[in-house]
Amino acid sequence: MENNQRLTRSRWGWLQRDLDAHRRPAEFMFTRFFAVLLLVLGFSLWSAQANDTASDPATAHVNLIVVDATINPAVADFIHESINRSAQEGAQALIIQLDTPGGLLNSTKSIVKDILGAPVPVIVYVAPSGAGAGSAGVFITMSGHIAAMAPGTTIGAAHPVGSGGQNIEGDMREKVENFTASFSETIAQRRGRNVEWAQKAVRESVSITEVEALQKKVIDLVAVDVQDLLRKAEDRKVEIGSTKTALNFKASRRADGTAEVVTLEMRLKHRVLNILADPNVAYLLMMAGILGLYIEFSHPGVLFPGLAGGICLLLALTAFQVLPINYTGLLLILLGLAFLIAELFLPSFGVLGVGGIVAFVLGSLFLFDTPEGELAVDRSIILTAALSVSAFMLFIGTLAVRTWRRKPVSGREGLIGESGEVRERLAPRGRVWLHGEHWTAESDEEIEVGQQVRVVSLSGLVLRVRKVAGK
Repeated sequence: MENNQRLTRSRWGWLQRDLDAHRRPAEFMFTRFFAVLLLVLGFSLWSAQANDTASDPATAHVNLIVVDATINPAVADFIHESINRSAQEGAQALIIQLDTPGGLLNSTKSIVKDILGAPVPVIVYVAPSGAGAGSAGVFITMSGHIAAMAPGTTIGAAHPVGSGGQNIEGDMREKVENFTASFSETIAQRRGRNVEWAQKAVRESVSITEVEALQKKVIDLVAVDVQDLLRKAEDRKVEIGSTKTALNFKASRRADGTAEVVTLEMRLKHRVLNILADPNVAYLLMMAGILGLYIEFSHPGVLFPGLAGGICLLLALTAFQVLPINYTGLLLILLGLAFLIAELFLPSFGVLGVGGIVAFVLGSLFLFDTPEGELAVDRSIILTAALSVSAFMLFIGTLAVRTWRRKPVSGREGLIGESGEVRERLAPRGRVWLHGEHWTAESDEEIEVGQQVRVVSLSGLVLRVRKVAGK
């Protein structure tokens, strides 16, 4: 008599197999997502490298850089290098074309320090039309040897706020406000600009147009474009170090009367760091990294999600080094994810899941909650991430409940209640055909060959059966 022994599997074993069947399409989707993400990132880096051309013109010229993002360490380093490069190349001036909503105070202080001590004239030009120099942009504009604006631009609103745009409360508000006001006043005095307005921009968050800025002597001139700017700045006296020098761009004039302007591009490291310094990008990279590592740890050997997740997580950590991170918020995010994962394996009846979602959302809101700048993760991204994580965990939890309620199909539990056919007369022991196998079976009554029986219990490898009524 031959009996094939069946391995007993627990319900969680079958849950894992059921989840695997549903996860394969999801894994394929995430794999394609990570592949596209890495492809786009690689193409962006290649494009940045291709555009990173070093120009060293032999003729007289004016250098130009464009800053149209939040003020962060990457922008500060870019401006620092551009000033040094302009001095080394003998450029007649460096123009900073500015359009920024604000940024980090520490980075702003570094930029102002570099401009005030620059060995070449630095012209800060708020442009193009529709641009603005908000918050940190006010200090950078006023620190320039020449401050200019294009028609249809604005400047102001330099009151320090928290990362989400909210007012800073308590003693910290007074400290930050007093420091920022004195910082603005010092710059205005150094450049001979309107000190009273500089203080109001900080304490009252006032904002004015280019016409008002020129009338109030916040800026020196209004120019339509860069060439108009250079024409109007000609012969103006600026203080370089302790020496007053008149600006002279005649040597850089071409035959058509326009000045030779060389645009300096961000180097590759500046471009990458500038992208990573966006809180939204850093947050999405962190979530992609955690998701990729989770897939790899739950399904060892897939490799690609783990590789992509590790890269994304390292990029997120790089961004966190230059962003004002609230580590309590980061810990809340990790704690929330841990609760959501634990909900799949512990009978908490949803308590851990709800707690995980609350911790995740609060951590996301607090992640950049510092008084150092106006950086914050977009609320719509946080909401989308929270809903996506919650839906994923709810999907897995639903599969777990369904599997738990499903009748076992293998092992001891899978045999009980199953029907088979008698192949050797039971008197009281014989053989039955069940699940494509011969089993030893016994019964309290004699059962003839060909009769249908139902399994009521299992003792070792011997089935306990009884005759199916009516068959």
